[in-house]
Amino acid sequence: MASTSETGHAKNVANFQDLIEFVAGYGTTYNPSKKSLQLPQLISLKSNSDTTLSDVISKNTAYNNKVNERISAFDGLKSLSTRLVNALQTTDATPETIEDAKGFNRKMQGKKASTNQIPTDPNAPAPNTISTSQQSYDQLIQHLAGLISVLEAEPSYTPNETDLQVATLQNKISDLTAKNTAVATAYANISNSRIARNKTLYTDSTSLVETANEVKKYIKSVYGATSPEYAQVKGIEFKKPKK
Repeated sequence: MASTSETGHAKNVANFQDLIEFVAGYGTTYNPSKKSLQLPQLISLKSNSDTTLSDVISKNTAYNNKVNERISAFDGLKSLSTRLVNALQTTDATPETIEDAKGFNRKMQGKKASTNQIPTDPNAPAPNTISTSQQSYDQLIQHLAGLISVLEAEPSYTPNETDLQVATLQNKISDLTAKNTAVATAYANISNSRIARNKTLYTDSTSLVETANEVKKYIKSVYGATSPEYAQVKGIEFKKPKK
């Protein structure tokens, strides 16, 4: 379901089409000297607005897909970390090496010496959230990389299970990093798309809302405040989003 703000953008564009229909019906009596208020420019602005709305929807869908792919890729990472430590404990590794591995696993699990800090949800939408409990996606990758480095340095760590082998784990690191980067890229894309939409609809001097209000003023000046023509358009609302 679209959010209230996203629905508001679409409503402004739909209302602008209503305004265009009335303007077109006035024929040659609607003849502003300002080019941005002329009918061809209004039609072009409506088309550009439609394009920006569609682009935001497309970019937002792409972002959500990348977020879901990242969630799936990171799913089970904590249990894998624990399995790796358990596997290391069945080798000839020294107690010090095992403790190093356990240290990375504690970080992976979000365990801290102090219990006064609240863990951050690693599924939060921000692409690279910084967490005092070291549970951001970036940090989870680093914890796994640290654990892998311990395993790689231990000669007796040679598991038969493919998913526990160092080569498999290194490939997993590459995949996690790629998916994390993809979310950051998609986040930047949707952010830039929203900026472009807002310029077209609200912030440019010839934006949809500014143009619509000027068209209404022009109709009022030409036909009169009590005219049926102005009555047609004065109630058409164009709202900027609240800051």
